[in-house]
Amino acid sequence: MSTTITSTETQETEVSLNEYEQEQVPKHKLLGWRHFLGSYSGEHVAGTEFVIGAAFVAWGASTFDILIGLLVGNLMAVLTWALITAPIATQSRLTVYEYLRRVAGPGFNKVYNVVNAVLFCALGGAMITVSASAVRILFDIPAQTHWYPNSAAFVAVALAVGAIVVAIAVLGFQKCAQFATVCSPWLLIIFVTGGMVALPALSNIGNGETFTGFGQFLSLADQYIWTGQTPDGSPSMTFWQIAAFAWVCNLAMHGSLGDMALLRFAKSSKYGYFSAFGMFFGHYIAWICAGVMGAGAMLLMQTSMSNLDAGGIAHAVLGATGIVAVIIAGWTTSNPTIYRAGLAIQSIFPNKSRAYITTIVGVVTAVIACFPFVFTRLLDFVGYMGLLLAPVGAIIVSEHWVFKKIGLTPLWSKYQGNDLNKAALFTWAVGVVFAVTCEQLGFLHLFFLFVPTYLLSMAIYILLAKSMGAADDYTKEEAEYHEELKQREAYHAELAKREKEQQTEAKPASMLEKASAAIALASLASIVISALKVWGAGADYQIAFESFKAFAIYPTVIYFITATTWITLRDKA
Repeated sequence: MSTTITSTETQETEVSLNEYEQEQVPKHKLLGWRHFLGSYSGEHVAGTEFVIGAAFVAWGASTFDILIGLLVGNLMAVLTWALITAPIATQSRLTVYEYLRRVAGPGFNKVYNVVNAVLFCALGGAMITVSASAVRILFDIPAQTHWYPNSAAFVAVALAVGAIVVAIAVLGFQKCAQFATVCSPWLLIIFVTGGMVALPALSNIGNGETFTGFGQFLSLADQYIWTGQTPDGSPSMTFWQIAAFAWVCNLAMHGSLGDMALLRFAKSSKYGYFSAFGMFFGHYIAWICAGVMGAGAMLLMQTSMSNLDAGGIAHAVLGATGIVAVIIAGWTTSNPTIYRAGLAIQSIFPNKSRAYITTIVGVVTAVIACFPFVFTRLLDFVGYMGLLLAPVGAIIVSEHWVFKKIGLTPLWSKYQGNDLNKAALFTWAVGVVFAVTCEQLGFLHLFFLFVPTYLLSMAIYILLAKSMGAADDYTKEEAEYHEELKQREAYHAELAKREKEQQTEAKPASMLEKASAAIALASLASIVISALKVWGAGADYQIAFESFKAFAIYPTVIYFITATTWITLRDKA
C-alpha cells in the first residue's frame, strides 16, 4: 500500500472532488450549527407532510395515537441521528458511500451505490411530483392520482420544476442548506396557520360552533379528523404502528447512515440533535396540521381524500400561498435527496465531478417525477427503502464500534486487498431476504422490521468477518493506512493556513442586512396575526377565511425577497 501523496496528486484530487467525496472532510471546511438547523428544518418540513398527514386520517388513527405515538416515534428518530449517525459521521468525516468502499470494497460499493441512488432518485422524484401537484392548479391540470401521468401538461410542469431543483442541488450542500434556511421558517408558519384556519371549518360545518381552545380541538379531532375508523371499515392503524412509522420513515437517512453525507461537515456530533427541528416541526407539528388541513379540504370541497393531492389540499385551505408552499416544500426535500444520489453515483465515477454527476442524476429524477407511482405509494416506499438499506448500516456500525471491542480489526477486508467483502455482500442479501419474507408472510408489519433486521445483520456480519480473517493481525497495514491519513491531514492543514492568511475580517451587519431580517420576521408575524383573526371571526368565519387566503400571498412575497437579501448579505460578510 502506497503511503505517499504528492502535491500534484492532491491538487488533481482537489479539482475533481468539490466536496471531499472520496476523502475525509478537513477541519477548516467544517460548518457551524446554523447550516444543520436550516438543512434539517427545510428538508423535513416538506411537501410530503401534506401526503403523510392526510394519510393518517385515511388510516383511521385516533387522536391520542397521533399526538403521543408521533411524539415517541420522532424522539426515537432524533436519538438515532444523534447517537449513531452523527458520531460515526464526525469521527470518520466520510460519506457513507466512501466509508462503505473502504469497509466492503469497490465491488460491493458499486452495487450498493446504484441501489441507493435509484432509491433516492425515486424519493426525490416524489418530492418534485409534490411540487408539480401545486403548479398544475395554475394551469387547470387534473390531479395525478394514478401511478402514471394522464396529462402531457403535467409532464411539462414536472420537468420544469425538476430543472430548478436540480440547479440548486448541483450547487452543493452549503447552497442547499442556505436555501432551506430561508424556506424553513416560512414553511413552518404556513403549516401551522393552515391548520389554524382549517380547524374552525370543521366546527362551523359540524355543529355551528367556532373554535375556542385545545379542549375543543381534541373534540373536533376525535369527531372529524382522527376518528379511529377507516372509510372502508378496514383495521385502523395502531399506536405502535404510528410510533414505528415515525421512527423508520427516515431510516435510510439515520439508521442506514445516509446522512453521513451531511453530518460529516458538522463541527460536533451534537449537531445530530438538530434533526429534532425536522422531526418535531416537520414530522410532528406539520403532520398534525396537514391532517387538519386534509380533513378541512374534504369538507370544504365535498370530496374524499383519495381525490386530493398535496396541491389540492393546500390550495383549498391556503389559496395561492398554498401553491407556493407545496412548491417550496417539495424543493427543500428533493434538493438534499438529489445531492445524496449524486454522491452515490459520483463515488462510482470518482474522476467525474460531483456537479456533473448530480446533473445527470437530476435529469433521471425529473423523468421519474413525471410518473407519480412513488407519490401514490409513498408510505410503503419509505418503509421498503429503509429495509433495503438497513443491513448496510448494521455493517458499518459493527465495523466502527463493535469490532475493536471484540478483538476484530476494522477495515480488515481492505487490508487483505479485497475488491469485494463477501461477508458484507452475504449479510446484505440475507438481511433483505429476511425482511421482505417476514413482511410478505405477515410475520411482522413493515414498520416493525427494522430492529430484528438490523440485529440479525450485525450478528451475521460479525460471525462471517471473524471466519474470513477479521481476527488476524493487521498491525503493519493499519500503520500504513493511518500514516496516509496523517499526510492528507497535514496537507489540508497547510491549505487551511493559506486560506486563513487570505481571509479578511468579517464585516459587521449592514443596515440593509438588519432591515431585511426585521422585515422578514414582521412578514411571518403578519401571517400568524391574520390567521388568529380567523379564529375569532365567529359567524363571519367564511369571510375571514377567504380574506386570509387572499392576504397571505403578499407577506409571503415580501418574506422571500427580504430573507434572501438577508442571507446573501450575511454570507458575504
